[in-house]
Amino acid sequence: MTAAVPLAVVERSGLVESVHLGHLLVRSASGDVLALGEVDEPMWPRSAVKPIQAVAMLRAGLRIGQDRLALAASSHEGTALHLDLVRGVLAEAGLDEADLQNTPDLPLGQDAAFAWRAAGHGPSSLTQNCSGKHAAMLATCVLAGWDTRTYRDPEHPLQRVIRRTLEDLTGVPVSQVGVDGCGAPLFSTTLRGLARAFSRIATAGPGTHEHTVARAVATHPHLVGGPHRDVSAILAAVPGLVAKDGAEGVFAAALPDGSALALKVADGSGRPVRAVVAEALARLLPAEHHAPLREMGRTVVLGHGEAVGAVRALLPAPPVEVVTR
Repeated sequence: MTAAVPLAVVERSGLVESVHLGHLLVRSASGDVLALGEVDEPMWPRSAVKPIQAVAMLRAGLRIGQDRLALAASSHEGTALHLDLVRGVLAEAGLDEADLQNTPDLPLGQDAAFAWRAAGHGPSSLTQNCSGKHAAMLATCVLAGWDTRTYRDPEHPLQRVIRRTLEDLTGVPVSQVGVDGCGAPLFSTTLRGLARAFSRIATAGPGTHEHTVARAVATHPHLVGGPHRDVSAILAAVPGLVAKDGAEGVFAAALPDGSALALKVADGSGRPVRAVVAEALARLLPAEHHAPLREMGRTVVLGHGEAVGAVRALLPAPPVEVVTR
């Protein structure tokens, strides 16, 4: 993905200090609103794929409460609540922390990491931000009668279901297979495919696995990220939104009417995501939502602890509607 375009600038004390390039697709229920950069080229969705993986696990037979399902779709901060839910998923499947195979790490949240360190602990698979997904993967394997020791193998029955579900919901064949930061297999897609998948999840009817995931994500923002995570703030700001962030500046979201967006920041930075997503959502929501969205998306630049600038999205202005009488 090389043909990136400017999506945001960082302004400090009246001067542009940095420019973030990237790729962005914004779609209404009837078609493209914005298509910037390369939206049909292969990319790694990273953790933005987790709601799709959650759908796949339900298709494979996972039965789990809404809070634990939201955790399965999360990149969590590692708060006490997050860790208790992970332990609960494992215990119900007859497993424990030793069965997790995600890469050991400290909690993603600074406060949670400090508390974990202060209690005398080091990096752990339990506290790594993908432990909710890995616990759910293990629980799925137990329920389906699959080997739990090899669940990260791309050819494992669980991963084959995930790949098929990704291709089904995105409408894009997987062209590349890699390894995500947590150790799970990573399957490529495109930004258009990612937006399409989130749209299908957000618009699915009651009783479907997609609807179950959409409801879990939309109603448990604090579990999908945490008290300091952008994705949780964005979910809380827009009722009914299904959204998920991913490493390297990836973000995807969809509204119940089927409108959706997918973002990839070219330099991998998460810094412009909140501002760009707020402006993109403003293209999809009525005017009364714009001011709250932009306040939510406000990302300040600090100088000596004071606000001296901001990250500002550079999305093209929407066309002016001409009214004739």
